[in-house]
Amino acid sequence: QVQLVESGGGLVQAGGSLRLSCVASGRIFSAYDMGWFRQAPGKEREFVAAIRWSGDSTYYADSVKGRFTISRDFAKNTVYLQMNNLRAEDTAVYYCAVGQRLSGNLATTGRYDYWGQGTQVTVSS
Repeated sequence: QVQLVESGGGLVQAGGSLRLSCVASGRIFSAYDMGWFRQAPGKEREFVAAIRWSGDSTYYADSVKGRFTISRDFAKNTVYLQMNNLRAEDTAVYYCAVGQRLSGNLATTGRYDYWGQGTQVTVSS
C-alpha cells in the first residue's frame, strides 16, 4: 500500500502564493508519475498539474498555466505545487496522486492508483 500526505494549504488573499507538498511512502515503485487535482464544492475533481516519473515532463491545466509549477524531489519521494498569483476560483481541496502504470492520460483521475486525503486552499478576493 502507498500513503500520500499533503500539506501546505491554507487561507491566502488573491494575488498571493502557497506551496503544497505531498510525501509518498509505503510500497511504492521506483518509478511513478505524480499529479495534483482539485475539487471545489459542488464540482467534479479536476486536473491541475502532473509530472512524469522521469521528472523531465510536466503538464498543466490551461487555467493554471503560467501561475502554478509542479516539481519533485526524488530523494524525498515528494512532489510540490508552487501556486502564485492565486485567484478566488482556485479555492478547492487539493489532492495529490500517484500513478504506477506509467501509461495513459495524466489529466484523468483514472490514471492514478493512490490518492492523498487532500488539503484545503482558500483564496479570498
